[in-house]
Amino acid sequence: MPPGPGVYVHVPFCASRCDYCAFATWTDKEHLVEEYVAALLAEIAAAGQREDLGPAVSVYVGGGTPSLLPPAALCRVLEAIDRQEGAEVTVECNPESTTPELMAALAACGVGRISLGVQSTAPQVLAALGRSQHPGSLRRAVGAIADAGIGRYNVDLIYGAAGEQDDDFATSLRDVFALDPAPTHLSAYALTVEAGTPLARDPRRYPDDDAQARRYAIADEAAEAAGLSWYEISNWAVPGHESRHNLDCWRQGDYRGFGCAAHSHRGGRRFWNTVSFERYLAAINERGAALGGEEVLDAQRRAEEALELSVRTRWGVPVGAVSGPDRRLLVEDAGLLENRGDRLVLTRKGRILANEVAVRLQVPAVEYPSAPNVPSVTNR
Repeated sequence: MPPGPGVYVHVPFCASRCDYCAFATWTDKEHLVEEYVAALLAEIAAAGQREDLGPAVSVYVGGGTPSLLPPAALCRVLEAIDRQEGAEVTVECNPESTTPELMAALAACGVGRISLGVQSTAPQVLAALGRSQHPGSLRRAVGAIADAGIGRYNVDLIYGAAGEQDDDFATSLRDVFALDPAPTHLSAYALTVEAGTPLARDPRRYPDDDAQARRYAIADEAAEAAGLSWYEISNWAVPGHESRHNLDCWRQGDYRGFGCAAHSHRGGRRFWNTVSFERYLAAINERGAALGGEEVLDAQRRAEEALELSVRTRWGVPVGAVSGPDRRLLVEDAGLLENRGDRLVLTRKGRILANEVAVRLQVPAVEYPSAPNVPSVTNR
């Protein structure tokens, strides 16, 4: 059987909700953890019976805070997913809940990568984001990951919070790369204002575009100095340590989502589960599926989306995707793109202004090759 899609598992439990978060997460449903895990297992089993999925090439458990699940429960979910040998298995964790016991359990059930939601090491910045972090929790988490033999971990940061200065963000980057062992992957995201969040209701805390542009440059310089290279606008990695799951998504690969609000993609068809926690549980118990909606992209829209995704990566787009006055504007005048063989790739300035590039892309008249294949990433 050929390799199957990537798999995403959504764990919607959080100890507290960040002010900027618009994800499907809850802080008052911990008493339903076992019921939710049972629903995940039922959904995975039902999908395996109905669909020709094949063994997963990657598994990514996100949330929410997956590390809030009991280790045995989290491992039951992972063990229920058929995956190919060498599949990359990643679990998101908060530093506070990354315990030696959890890491040992995850290592035993095949997890080879942890993604740590750090966001900042500056207390006042964390407070502005509606987060808290106990002193020393990050170092303890990294020690637990290393002691368990999990070979890779990512760090996620967010920049642009109210009250954050350039030096605060630079210090967070220094703190992260001073960890022992240091992360081989960094994600740094510009703070965005999502409707319905506490942040959205307080314009005084909205991020400043110029400050975010400066901090992106600070992140890029720090990552390069630490031996990481950008491979997607917000992501840097030591070569060979890129996130396999995310790469497949950026290249329009197939992925299957499980859990409330989880999204899936297969051959141009997107479909997603209901967002409601209670409706998800009821639907799985009744029929083994919880479809909330779907859309099918035609060939033209898929080709356009391929450009929009690919331009965000270090592989860029074919030279034919930008022509005429737009080519002169983006390449020669503004310096947002540069030629690399038969591809056009974003410069640092272009990455900061990527939306200005994306709206000017056109599907070339002739079929063009996709981005070069990315080597498989193993657990160890």
